[in-house]
Amino acid sequence: MFGIAGGVIEPLLGTGNRNEPLKARVLHRLHSVIERRLPEQRLFLRSDTDTRFIRLRSETQLIALTGSALVVGWAIIATAVLLMDSIGSGSIREQAKREQVAYAARLNELSAQRDARAEEAAAAQERFNAALDQISVMQSQLLASEDRRRELDTGIGVIQATLRRTMKERDAAMKVRDEALATLEGATGSAKTTDGRLADVEGTVDFLTAALDSTASERDAMATSARSAREEAQRLEFERELILDRNNRIFTQLEEALTVSVKPLDKMFRDAGLPPDSLIKTVKKGYSGQGGPLTPVTFSTKGMPLDMGQNRANRILKGLEEMDLYRIAAQKAPFAVPVKSAFRFTSGFGPRWGRMHNGTDFAASYGTPIYSTADGVVIHAGRQSGYGNLVKIQHEFGIETRYAHMSKVRVKVGQRVSRGDRIGDMGSTGRSTGVHLHYEVRVGGKPVNPMTYIKAAKDVF
Repeated sequence: MFGIAGGVIEPLLGTGNRNEPLKARVLHRLHSVIERRLPEQRLFLRSDTDTRFIRLRSETQLIALTGSALVVGWAIIATAVLLMDSIGSGSIREQAKREQVAYAARLNELSAQRDARAEEAAAAQERFNAALDQISVMQSQLLASEDRRRELDTGIGVIQATLRRTMKERDAAMKVRDEALATLEGATGSAKTTDGRLADVEGTVDFLTAALDSTASERDAMATSARSAREEAQRLEFERELILDRNNRIFTQLEEALTVSVKPLDKMFRDAGLPPDSLIKTVKKGYSGQGGPLTPVTFSTKGMPLDMGQNRANRILKGLEEMDLYRIAAQKAPFAVPVKSAFRFTSGFGPRWGRMHNGTDFAASYGTPIYSTADGVVIHAGRQSGYGNLVKIQHEFGIETRYAHMSKVRVKVGQRVSRGDRIGDMGSTGRSTGVHLHYEVRVGGKPVNPMTYIKAAKDVF
């Protein structure tokens, strides 16, 4: 430290310091440099009776200038920081607004795609039903033509047997005639007269001629009937081939449509972490759909194994049953979005502010309708600490959904709800900083990310 007195800088050093002359010279030189730049100033203060002055040393002026420069610099930096923060916050708000508009447009687009997929699924179901009706009619026609062909085959066999029998009878008659002629030729005069023998021969010849004519007529009629039966059999066989070809095309279209319809459903369940095989078994155990599951087609085959067409029809029916079970399982799992009006995501699943956020937040206007995301039973409908007005719904496969911070609850405990049923209104009850819906999905009591189910179904519903 240094002291200043009478304009002369005097070092406050202990006596006996060996470097005292050197330090004194350095301080004197520094004082001279400062004094040349900032010479000593005097400020006179005059009153009625006295005049006083204040002496401003060079070092005092240097300290004042340095302090003023620091204050001005600090003011400039603080102003720049405030301006940058204001500009940055404004740009962030604009960016948030743009993202909100883009997100709303994307949601509208996804909603339109979902509606289009639903219409396509309904049209595909109608095509399935029409194709099944057509297959049933064609199968009936095919069975009728098969029965008629068998009847014609039986008729042809009877005609051929009758023709063979007639030919045998003709051969026997001709043999009898030859024997009669031989007997007449060997007879004596004492047995018959010449006129009598001639009369017998003429009678025999007439009888044989009539029998031969009748046999020939029957043979010609049988041949004509057999030819007509063969032509009818060929025509029926051609029609049968046409029906089989048409059935094959229909079966192929049904198999392709079935594959296209079932594959997205299977992918949706796998993406959501739900094994499709176990889901199908669970749905089969508790099947309560109207009419019951589809059963294989049965045909009267008289103990014969089913042909290729019948096996294909049964495979298609099995695929349709599987698709129907997929549809039932999809209704029982939370693949829908709980808010159908315009909304924005404000917080996702995961750690937030040092704590675990067990759901996804949807923000919209006060009173926005909230819907159940799957079929289930209400197990809680009322207030709960932190959640505010809360609805819990128990679904199949050990899945539970929660809807928190509602302004109004519209269901009761024990009530059975379906996907799309309105269960409450959006609000800000409980620990909430604004109007929004806190939506949770729990599997086996453990919270999972709800967006896993929503994203898995985005290309299906």
